[in-house]
Amino acid sequence: MPDRLTARAAIAALTADFEELGGLGEPGEPGEPGEPGNAAAPGRDGAGDGPLAWAGYADSRARAAARTGEEESVVHGLASVGGRACVLVSFEFGFLGGSLGQRTGDRLEAAYEAARTRALPLVSLIATGGSRMQEGMVALTQLQRVARASARLRAAGPAQLAVLRDPTTGGGWATLGAGADVILALPGAQVGFAGSRVRPPDADPHAYTAEGQLAAGQIDAVVPPDELPGTVAHWLRALHAPGSPALPAPVPDALSATGLPVTGWDAVRQARSPARPRAEAYLDAYFAHRLPLGGDRCGGTDPGLLCGFGRRGGRSIAYVAQCGTATRPAGYRTAARVIRLADRLGVPVLTLIDTPGAANDAEAERAGAGAAIAGAFAALAEARVPVTTLVIGEGGSGGALALAAPGNTHVTRDSYFSVIAPELAAAILKRAPDEVRATADQLRLRPQDLVELGFARSVVGPRDGAGDVPRG
Repeated sequence: MPDRLTARAAIAALTADFEELGGLGEPGEPGEPGEPGNAAAPGRDGAGDGPLAWAGYADSRARAAARTGEEESVVHGLASVGGRACVLVSFEFGFLGGSLGQRTGDRLEAAYEAARTRALPLVSLIATGGSRMQEGMVALTQLQRVARASARLRAAGPAQLAVLRDPTTGGGWATLGAGADVILALPGAQVGFAGSRVRPPDADPHAYTAEGQLAAGQIDAVVPPDELPGTVAHWLRALHAPGSPALPAPVPDALSATGLPVTGWDAVRQARSPARPRAEAYLDAYFAHRLPLGGDRCGGTDPGLLCGFGRRGGRSIAYVAQCGTATRPAGYRTAARVIRLADRLGVPVLTLIDTPGAANDAEAERAGAGAAIAGAFAALAEARVPVTTLVIGEGGSGGALALAAPGNTHVTRDSYFSVIAPELAAAILKRAPDEVRATADQLRLRPQDLVELGFARSVVGPRDGAGDVPRG
């Protein structure tokens, strides 16, 4: 079991710049319970043994306060991590297992409101066992308050970042944790809706760990404690965009000096060459630093799709990059998640196209391939930030087009884009195998064809620009 830091020790491990806020989100003010608009009745936890008159509850709280030095299970305030301001929430697991009661809800709501009114990201250091039994339904409904406050902050724009400590279970995981835009976890942390004492006896213990949740696409990274301050600082920089309208991401330089293909089949052959530069090389050359986002939050991952945020020339750019494999439903859902997050934050998007097409096996169909592709199309169509696309290899039908920017797609000389692969087109047309090459020519899938057809704006060459073909 990982070491369990106190709430303030967890803060100190992240930053030395922290100013605690009171219940209403102002320094030093105790505040009053209740949500803006009086959506939740204030003061119902009362004094003594609480709203349920649970015998011994007052004594339990008093002992918890004496043991931890805290008045409740969360601490919140203003902080700076790596020079970036944020609102910081930290759970005190020693106070009744970091459980959520009404006064916890008051503090969490105040933290979200402070982030919203100050236009700051919210960082949550979570360690909780769930809702507080001694307050019954009053405690459980705090999850609705947190969800509402989170939705208000999301609508206002600022990012939400969660760090999952040990344990992160119950409603704390299902609101502050799983509801965050970026989810990091400490190694070995228990993470899951079900706590250790209420799981089925035959449950796989790995499924309830940070590592298991990472493999299932539910979190973005497992970060060692000594790397956490730097990682959070990088994320706070990456999730920040200036207030002015975002400028489009620059088109990457081509990494190959390959010449323009003469025939359609030449284009297909060059795009399928094992020696051609792939997405990882393009991203490494393009960004000074990048932070990956992984998983569709529905239990799936796609190793053939790289997503995240990167820094280039002092500004943030989100990226979605296909790696040459058939893109799976989890990949499209992850891509849509990243594009929508970038759009909310005002961060431009770069997509790299390289896929023979969408995965079409039975497993992909059961996983909702059609809906996932539709979601990717919709995310791009709805994006208000500029999206830049470079086709770096194969552009296979709708599975590639779902991630291509309408009106701002560029192609390299070792790429092609087609309504269908020439082999499949020949098969559908009942042509002999030796007619595949002629079919490739008819499809007009070469980079220069794509420019002439108006699909691509330019054929991109290496950094010196030699051989670029602009749109006519």
